[in-house]
Amino acid sequence: MPEAKQDFYEVLGVARDASADDIKKAYRKLALQYHPDRNPGNKAAEEQGKRITEAYEVLSDAQKRQTYDQFGHAAFGQGGGGGGHPGAGFGGIDLEEALRTFMGAFGGGGSIFDNFFGGGGDEGGRESHRGSDLRFDLEIDFEEAVLGSEREVQIPVLEACPTCSGSGAEAGSKREKCKQCGGRGMVISSRGFFQVRQTCPVCQGTGEVIAKPCRACHGEGRTKVRRSLQLKIPAGVETGSRLRLAGKGEAGMRGGAAGDLYVVLHVRQHEVFERHDEDIYCEVPIPFEIAALGGEIDVPTIHGSAKLKIPPGTESGRVFRLRGQGVTNPRSGIEGDHHARIRIDVPQKLGGRQRRALEELAATLDESNYPDRAEFLRRVKKFHERRSAMLR
Repeated sequence: MPEAKQDFYEVLGVARDASADDIKKAYRKLALQYHPDRNPGNKAAEEQGKRITEAYEVLSDAQKRQTYDQFGHAAFGQGGGGGGHPGAGFGGIDLEEALRTFMGAFGGGGSIFDNFFGGGGDEGGRESHRGSDLRFDLEIDFEEAVLGSEREVQIPVLEACPTCSGSGAEAGSKREKCKQCGGRGMVISSRGFFQVRQTCPVCQGTGEVIAKPCRACHGEGRTKVRRSLQLKIPAGVETGSRLRLAGKGEAGMRGGAAGDLYVVLHVRQHEVFERHDEDIYCEVPIPFEIAALGGEIDVPTIHGSAKLKIPPGTESGRVFRLRGQGVTNPRSGIEGDHHARIRIDVPQKLGGRQRRALEELAATLDESNYPDRAEFLRRVKKFHERRSAMLR
């Protein structure tokens, strides 16, 4: 008499009114517990894996579960979940559908047969591979960044070997199909009732071997060279800006397309100007007599020299704005402004005549000529009065 089949709910360890999520969680837990990788050579674990997979295939399908609840195992004849599917196994259940979740617990995706039995994939690594993208950091002057320029740069890069034209094989030789993997780039090994694909150790996944590798590139098909490129730097770039040169990266393998080259710009600090977005700032020292009497000065900007009128009594630190004299944004076209910050330059190394002239001037000045100093002294006086009152 054949052994009675264990109830599917008992196999998964769930109640008969368990939700679909509870069934799925229970199955995932058991799938991990009885997976062949965790139980190598354990026949009992393998059989239990079959049972939990069969139970899940039925209970995870609403229609099959309803039929099972009504008629039990008899509803499916001698098997579990219904036969006839090309992928049926374990008594007729659809292995591909049932084992998706089983392998999903291990990060697998797509068809179980594609991933573990070698179906549905490409022919290994024989297809061409796009070359890698490259990054090149370039330091440029402040003037180049705001006004634009052209640069010739030398880039170390892998290019197709000129000796073998990128094939990696000596003249008269060619790439041949790898006998170890049959050109698939993968080899299949068995683990319990699963078969697992791994990268071929002979061809390293390419699916091909070279009988006589090119002596110039040692079979790589690419050689390192220094490529000279003419680089156009647009006006308005700043530190961190990237320039993309399509197809100027590393050459692809086996005829693949070349990668791209990304030039990352770094702008040197300037001895006169300071940039904030599209605005330019600079500090302009002026003689103290111009600050007192007023006058006209020349202010340097990135576009050339500009005239600026200084009103009488200008204080140190005052900022004057010259509209449209800053950086032009390369994307929006918006023009920034130039900001000139005034610093009063006090005369040094006075001669005797100059000193006497200043002394005579100073004798004619009083607090009304220095309103800021007068206000400062007033605040200091109030401080001392409050301090004296507290100390009494």
